[in-house]
Amino acid sequence: MLVTAGPTADVQALRRGALWGMLAAKLWGGWGVTWDIHWHLLIGRDSFWIPPHLMTYSGVTAVVILSLATLARETLPALRGSPPPGSIRVFGLVGTRGTHLALWGILITVLAAPIDDLWHRLFGLDVTLWSPPHLLGLLGSQVNSVGCLLLAVEAYPAGRRPRIAALLLGGALFFGTFHLLLATSILWAYEQGGLAFFYYPILGALLLPATLLPVARLWPKRWTAAVTVILAALLSLIGGGVAKAGFTLLQPEPAIQEAIARDPASPVAKAHQMARENRGPVVSYTGRVLSVLWALPPAMALCLVGARRRPVLGSLAFALVYVAITSWSLSRFPALRPGLPTASQIAIGLALVLAAAVAGGVSGRRLGSSLAALAPNPPGNA
Repeated sequence: MLVTAGPTADVQALRRGALWGMLAAKLWGGWGVTWDIHWHLLIGRDSFWIPPHLMTYSGVTAVVILSLATLARETLPALRGSPPPGSIRVFGLVGTRGTHLALWGILITVLAAPIDDLWHRLFGLDVTLWSPPHLLGLLGSQVNSVGCLLLAVEAYPAGRRPRIAALLLGGALFFGTFHLLLATSILWAYEQGGLAFFYYPILGALLLPATLLPVARLWPKRWTAAVTVILAALLSLIGGGVAKAGFTLLQPEPAIQEAIARDPASPVAKAHQMARENRGPVVSYTGRVLSVLWALPPAMALCLVGARRRPVLGSLAFALVYVAITSWSLSRFPALRPGLPTASQIAIGLALVLAAAVAGGVSGRRLGSSLAALAPNPPGNA
């Protein structure tokens, strides 16, 4: 049974502390993921105990401890017959819906860790973000991010600055994780050409509005989506700086060329080949930030159309601007020019982008509505 009376000060302080602790740990772990990607591309050693993995999973461990400790702390009075207000019971643990989502989501990520280690032992350098264990880990992280968004509206009244800050930071992390998945589609465009050139904007139209719309629903201001993208770009910039500082400090010895020689068909080998054809670095710290900012004009279009009142139409506006910006930007890469799409492929690609935008808009609208309905202090119609 859900208790709806207002929570006591100590319970509220506990939930707020857990929220900010989890957001900080997710930020730390996310920067570890950025460093890990760069490590695999530049160094090539594939051990679970490399420093980026330790950084990532120390963040994951902190989220597990914080969420589990918060649930344990709220379960104790429930065992004495006095459940904390706003709490529910799941598998014997008592806490808010947001805290439960945060815990069960991060446990999915924990489950992915040994599977990922086994995967790399079996397939070695075949590193891609779209491998099953990586996708499982990212799924858990995204469920945890939704839990943090819900916990923000559970822990703070509507309009409070800490609530707004937590929603924006949680939304930027939510957005950044999905945006991370887009990069691999550039490699697909390089390998396949033609219609594959549109995989990047198709995935962007599907995934990115689905992360921006819920934040805009929970903090219903016109420019919420655009602010979220700007914050995500800033976090990406810092993440690149963390990776660069880590390499400078540790100075690991590269073994990437030997690994590429052993498996020249691996995604990492192809990434190096594409970089040579582009006459640029394999890892571009500024390029990653710029790719995030590709979503800023589309997010502004989403805001102008109306992220809250017309989410699906706004998602279509996002997609139209996004496909224009990304298509122009990707076409400038020398490695991609031989595979530019034909007129018929462009027509099919645009249709798929718009279909993905509708799916992304519907998904984002439903998620935002669900979170707002569960919030103890639903936002107004501002």
